[in-house]
Amino acid sequence: MFKAKILFVGPNESGKTVLANFLSDMSENLGGEYRPTQGVRIVEFESQPEGSADNKTCEVELWDCSGDFKFESCWPALMKDSSGVVIVFNPDVPSHLKEIERWHSMFVSSQGLQDGQCLLVAHHKPGSGVEEGRLPLASHLSRLPLIHSNLEKEPEDMRQAFCRYLGNVVTAMSESREREEMSIIT
Repeated sequence: MFKAKILFVGPNESGKTVLANFLSDMSENLGGEYRPTQGVRIVEFESQPEGSADNKTCEVELWDCSGDFKFESCWPALMKDSSGVVIVFNPDVPSHLKEIERWHSMFVSSQGLQDGQCLLVAHHKPGSGVEEGRLPLASHLSRLPLIHSNLEKEPEDMRQAFCRYLGNVVTAMSESREREEMSIIT
């Protein structure tokens, strides 16, 4: 069974913890007042990756990382051995669209992850009036998978999109493992 370490990163108050709780079937902090994550919170659960080569259950270690830059000195340790990065942002907040470039640079580019190991989530909070559609993203970000999340209206769409993303991550992990094994053999 594969074990995937997935980092949830992004600006403060973008919905990372709410999405992490939803995907792991935890009910803690689903609504109510905002309580910022301090440092990191690790949630473990099993999921069925969609489209991966063996399509077996995958153990997911989801690292819900604080969006507060006062924890920036801890981020290199959090990134160690990560399999993928999900950048969560609120499309209703204009500054978030600018900030995701920085998150991508710090957590995706610096690790040399493939595009399929990254996922952008435009998380629409309850009562938001923003329509899903094209967002003004930088060109290098526009080639990354982007999903719109609305847990109020279509929660299972988010779960299915995460399983597809997890399939991409497991495939990348499997290919990396095969390359490593072949380099040992030859």
